Amino acid sequence: MISLTGNQFHGDVTFMEVGDRSRPVVQLPEEAWQPIAEVDAPPGLDNLPVKPGAKFVGRAHELDRLDAVLSVPGQVVVQAVHGLGGIGKTTLVAHWAATRPHGHNPVRWITADTAAGVEQGLAKFAAALQPALAQALEVEQLADRALQWLATHSGWLLILDNVADPADIAEILARAGTGRIVITSRLASGWQPAAAVVRLDVLDAQEALALLTGILTASGPRDCDGAAELCAELGFLPLAIEQAGAYMAQNPLTTPRKYLQLLADYPAAVYSQVAVGADAERTVARVWRVTLDRITAAQPDAADLLRILAWYSSDAIPLALAHGLAVDPLTLDRALGVLTAYSMVISDPATATVSVHRLIQAIARTPDSSDPHRSSEEIDRAHRYAAASLLSALPDGRDPATWPAWRGLLPHIAVLAYYTPSDTAVTVRILDRTADFITDQGLTTLAITYLYRVVAHDEWALGRDHPNTLASRGSLAVAYTHAGRTDEAILLFEQTLADCERILGPDHPQTLTTRSNLAYAYNSAGRTTEAIPLYERTLTDSERILGPDHPDTMASRNNLASAYISVDRTTEAILLFEQALTGRERILGPDHPDTMASRNNLASAYASAGRTTEAIPLFERTLAGSERVLGGDDPDIALFHEHLTRLRILSRRSALPDGMGS
Repeated sequence: MISLTGNQFHGDVTFMEVGDRSRPVVQLPEEAWQPIAEVDAPPGLDNLPVKPGAKFVGRAHELDRLDAVLSVPGQVVVQAVHGLGGIGKTTLVAHWAATRPHGHNPVRWITADTAAGVEQGLAKFAAALQPALAQALEVEQLADRALQWLATHSGWLLILDNVADPADIAEILARAGTGRIVITSRLASGWQPAAAVVRLDVLDAQEALALLTGILTASGPRDCDGAAELCAELGFLPLAIEQAGAYMAQNPLTTPRKYLQLLADYPAAVYSQVAVGADAERTVARVWRVTLDRITAAQPDAADLLRILAWYSSDAIPLALAHGLAVDPLTLDRALGVLTAYSMVISDPATATVSVHRLIQAIARTPDSSDPHRSSEEIDRAHRYAAASLLSALPDGRDPATWPAWRGLLPHIAVLAYYTPSDTAVTVRILDRTADFITDQGLTTLAITYLYRVVAHDEWALGRDHPNTLASRGSLAVAYTHAGRTDEAILLFEQTLADCERILGPDHPQTLTTRSNLAYAYNSAGRTTEAIPLYERTLTDSERILGPDHPDTMASRNNLASAYISVDRTTEAILLFEQALTGRERILGPDHPDTMASRNNLASAYASAGRTTEAIPLFERTLAGSERVLGGDDPDIALFHEHLTRLRILSRRSALPDGMGS
């Protein structure tokens, strides 16, 4: 017999022959046979992995949520803290367990990302309770011993960190007694109905800034210029901020401003970069790669969908844009469900939209040859799908009923435009149609930026004489006109008109449109005597070629009337305005923006001619229609009210006997 003693062993061992092998047989001390219900937890069993320190900031609401759940007599209390990888779940729960007066003992922490990890954590707990059993029982026997202890005792706190599959902890939840279990997980769903779920979000801006500056200045004063912008760029994600802070703390010459530049120039490397001595597995790129491994195993299309969503704005992405995945509705639904379950997206049923953390998007659209989820081919394909889906979702910008949908898409268009590495035929069509809409909405600076890209692409891909190129040059000139850059507009219109007449012919609809737009630019620049002949020629040709009821013909009629007003040819203008209004009401309807513009123009012409009694009803109809279509908060509504009030006052004065209106 051999006798062994030590901190983890208190029995004797003999070796017995079993077949052709020998195995130890442990003779346990008498206390090892004590009923588990009578085994008290010795001091020193707490094993929190993180000590509270200066890195912890904010989270007061979430800490209060953890405090608020009171023990229910005879039941186990279960809380599930879930959120995106890197959001700070582990840090929050460790801080709460170490610093808040929860009154539980012992406090055991188990890394529960796998079933084996759960079993090992329980086995270590049993061994800590009764060290003599450590060498006597197999791992699964020790784990069962720990479960028996939890079932027969109360007052304990068990923290199951980073649970990947609720099935891995199902037995714990089923057998636990009257203690308390806190779960951290990236999973948002799958917990038992009685569990109190705490969703953890990113830090607010001030908390994030405090975390970053605290890390930077831990060893003394530092240049923190750009720290707030860096926190915003990192989406206020604690892990990303800690990763950046540790790197800058190690590199004193790297300021937040310089780190931002590094992030822009070398995104793939920066997302994976850690300070010397730091855990290489604890980077945002690595943490989310592990999550995507699990997501891909569960639903491969979910990873494809995430890469598509990465090309849009992070908030309120319409589900219609997810259709770029080109799968059946059931597969799409499952893909969204998996991404939601792993907290990679947040779904909002009320608006039928989803949101994605901006840093997830940044990583998902950044190629990295070392990451199987971020190959250049996968990311390029996702970009093509995202662009095609966005183009197909663009509504008709001339219909006011579509304007809310347009405004909802503008942030997604802006992000796609910003991050598109090189324009394609699809992206420039998106930019062209968007520029047309936002020019009418008064966003001319952005429209011009988009149209520069459209013209450059069309000239490169199609040639300067291609009809699409001529049209995009014309659109840019229109945007110049609306922006008040009339000299540039006139020069570009004159060049484009000459090219249209040479290539397409004088009677081509695009030539007519360009001639009309040049006339408009002349009139806007005060060159009315040059504008009127062009307008008159364009109207005559439009009526002959397109017909009197074509929208472009009616626009020409309206524009010529406006030019006549400029040179006091009011009678001729009124006749044209009346024709334009009659045609637009019949063809477009009474509430179309062009119809309301014609009605307003005719009312103004009547007022200029002193025909206020005819002008007022038209202004009243225009005001009512504008309020109905545009809403009462539109800035033009106030102008309509003011103008109508002045006309009514003028009308009342003119109705008074001579001398009484002064």
